[in-house]
Amino acid sequence: MSDWHHPEIVDAVRRALAEDIGTGDITSEATIDSDRRAFGRFYARQDIVLAGIELLPLIYGEPPKLLRKSGDRCQDGECIAEVEGLARVLLRNERTALNFMQRLSGVATLAARYAAETRGTNCKVLDTRKTTPGLRRLEKLAAAAGGVVNHRMGLYDAILIKNNHITACGSVTEAIRRALATGKPVECEVRTREELDEALAAGATHLLLDNLTPAEARAWIAHIAGRATVELSGNITLSTIRAYAEAGADYISSGAITHSATAVDLNFRIEFQ
Repeated sequence: MSDWHHPEIVDAVRRALAEDIGTGDITSEATIDSDRRAFGRFYARQDIVLAGIELLPLIYGEPPKLLRKSGDRCQDGECIAEVEGLARVLLRNERTALNFMQRLSGVATLAARYAAETRGTNCKVLDTRKTTPGLRRLEKLAAAAGGVVNHRMGLYDAILIKNNHITACGSVTEAIRRALATGKPVECEVRTREELDEALAAGATHLLLDNLTPAEARAWIAHIAGRATVELSGNITLSTIRAYAEAGADYISSGAITHSATAVDLNFRIEFQ
């Protein structure tokens, strides 16, 4: 998934511009001549992993000059893009451009920190569905730019059996039986060693182990002994993720990558012609 011009994204940009501009930028229209031109530059104001710069051509009518791309590590003070055109347009679209890039670069920068903590292990870090409503595709692109792996996009592209599904079906075995019948990829969450053994006996090949300590995770993974791939989740932080990765997990998922990322500091400077 690397299409920054996907129809969902084009629509998100359109809605963001409409939300901010409304019937027009009355301040710029009142103070700047309609034919006045300008030149603008976007700068990183801290060390970041960049994401979302590919949206600038959608935001600005006249093609900008992109000096970096999503996934690039940019240093404090570095110019990342240039744009030239009517001054009113540059100012009108500035905040939307910054909002997208600051938010998405924040996700990419945090994702890179999580990925770095697992370097040298066989564990891959996954994002989750804990995204900003309406911006999932963008935030997952940003997470991937930071070096983590995208989990399922939504409820429609893979099956993840969780506690409530098991309760509704009456057992782990019945939930897995019904899920496997669909032919879709199936992952099952288990809460106890008994459920773990039941899931393996029912044919589960991808298990989610939630809210274990690193020591518990190591023991459970040793018990699984390669019979299924293992994803760990639940209160795993930057300070603990390494221990979980070294416990033998194939995957670790973190909602924090998207729901708790802090926007980075970017700046737009304009010169009037």
